[in-house]
Amino acid sequence: MEQDGVVSKPVAVIVCIAMAFLYVAILYAPTVLLRLPPPSSLKNFMIRRFLCAFVSSILSFFLSVLILPVQNKEPRYIFGVYGIRVDHIWQAVVLPLSLTSLMYAGSLSLKSLLLLDSWRQHTSSGGALSFDSCKYVLRMLLGWLSATSSNVLAWRNYIVAPLTEELVFRACMIPLLLCGGFKTYSVILLCPIFFSLAHLNHFMEIYAKQNYRIKKAVMVIGLQLGYTVIFGSYASFLFIRTGHLIAPLVAHIYCNFMGLPVLYSSRSGIVSVAVILGFLGFLWLLSPMTGPDLYNDRIDNCSCWQGYCSWRQGIAKS
Repeated sequence: MEQDGVVSKPVAVIVCIAMAFLYVAILYAPTVLLRLPPPSSLKNFMIRRFLCAFVSSILSFFLSVLILPVQNKEPRYIFGVYGIRVDHIWQAVVLPLSLTSLMYAGSLSLKSLLLLDSWRQHTSSGGALSFDSCKYVLRMLLGWLSATSSNVLAWRNYIVAPLTEELVFRACMIPLLLCGGFKTYSVILLCPIFFSLAHLNHFMEIYAKQNYRIKKAVMVIGLQLGYTVIFGSYASFLFIRTGHLIAPLVAHIYCNFMGLPVLYSSRSGIVSVAVILGFLGFLWLLSPMTGPDLYNDRIDNCSCWQGYCSWRQGIAKS
């Protein structure tokens, strides 16, 4: 129950669990509840899932709006509570993206070495860097962009999944948990648990791919859940520190694009050195590059940047 307009801890947790369940359940609603026939192609199947994900995200958003004791019902203020803001937008994009890229220093150095090897092979075979070769590289890049933009799985990985997941599991859940009285560090650890629960539906798919070997399926899903918990903690940290939804969103897209970070390469020690330096740089810059004063005009008298303090202050004064 709510007391004095403040969400209680049990209510906050129950609503978050309901949102996580809703996010997954609606994906299966067309075939299970509506009894619609299976889609005729992968593209149609993914488009149907895209629509379901957006429906569940919108429902979670309105459910959160109804429960949170937000005093000011103006759209701009409400959107600001969920980190949907246009102020300090370049900081919210560039700084978290730069910070996240440090964890991929090994991957980036390995890709650079592979590109350098390719360029050396091109020059050793009689080729040279010319206008025609530049046009060839440009055509390859444009071809890759065209193929990616028309790939329905790319839309899922880089647009739909990051956008809907960050909206539900960060923007909707974190203000609820904060307003429910949970400490910041508790929210950073608790919110990813709901995030990982929403990925348990992949178990049966992986179970089938592993020829129904439960041990292998458990190992694969365990690795995925571990990664989602780690990333979910980082994304929650970004949201709480910056108060911008786009901060964890760009980090989510970047991580989906890069995949698991490369930690070691037998072909060059440079990769291992880059991994160590990148990790140390990440730890060193984690706090300074996510400082709330970089993303907000005023941070005085407020310990969280979604406006949750002002809700309680407003309640206390009324």
